[in-house]
Amino acid sequence: MERRKYPLYFSYPALAVFLLFFIAPTLIGVYYSFTDWNVNADSIRFIGFDNYKALFGEPRLGKALSNTLIFAAAVTLLQNAVGLGLALLMNEAIRMRNLYRTIFFMPYVIAPIVIGYVFRAIYHPEHGIVNEALGWIGLGSLGQDWLNDPKWALFSIIMTDIWRVAGFAMVVYLAGLQFIPKDLTESASIDGASYWRRFRHIVFPLLAASFTVNVLLSVIGSMKVFEMVMMLTDGGPGYTTEVFYTYIRSTFSMGMMGYSTAINLVLFVLVTVVGVPVLLALKKREVEM
Repeated sequence: MERRKYPLYFSYPALAVFLLFFIAPTLIGVYYSFTDWNVNADSIRFIGFDNYKALFGEPRLGKALSNTLIFAAAVTLLQNAVGLGLALLMNEAIRMRNLYRTIFFMPYVIAPIVIGYVFRAIYHPEHGIVNEALGWIGLGSLGQDWLNDPKWALFSIIMTDIWRVAGFAMVVYLAGLQFIPKDLTESASIDGASYWRRFRHIVFPLLAASFTVNVLLSVIGSMKVFEMVMMLTDGGPGYTTEVFYTYIRSTFSMGMMGYSTAINLVLFVLVTVVGVPVLLALKKREVEM
């Protein structure tokens, strides 16, 4: 019995760190979400569900919720589509493919704040590369004020984030492609199967594990988006690109700590409600494959 327990002892330091820096702050945050914790208050009082009543009566929450879900759905879908396409291309025997892989992955290692500064210049309505390029090809009438027009602001943020994270999805899919036996695809090719049929019936099913990892990380990461929105629009114009974390930031900056903690807890529940069914569905697909 002692011999079997011995390996578990090595997990105790990591478990202690996890409990101290994740579980304990989470439980403390749950408590403070039921208080009137405020930077201007002399004491902290327990107020029950008052923060949540005020939160769900706030119109900005509905806008933040819808923008967060739209952003998460768009980024998850397009990131995986673009990442999978790049992985299939970079898995072929093309010249300098290692260089191309590095180039496509590089945006992911750049800080989102830096990317935000760069794309603010790219989207500039007068001197930005996007509008300049449209003018060069004779489509200047399609130029927009990409970050200040409510119709295009969220779309511009989504496109920027896809450019940033598609390389990460590509790397995960590439890792999965390396484990697919070439004998399977070569045999199917000899039997006359087209590229699409080989992809549909062999490659895609065997990428189930990579698909699970990418989709789950995409969902969680995109629902917690903050830096990209803050740097490009800061939730504007008005509240048209408001997401949960920009809303939390605005309330926290006003000293409403208890209220901000309640919003954060709502986001935690939302990520759990969305993420857990996605994980279970994708894991079930892995088993079926």
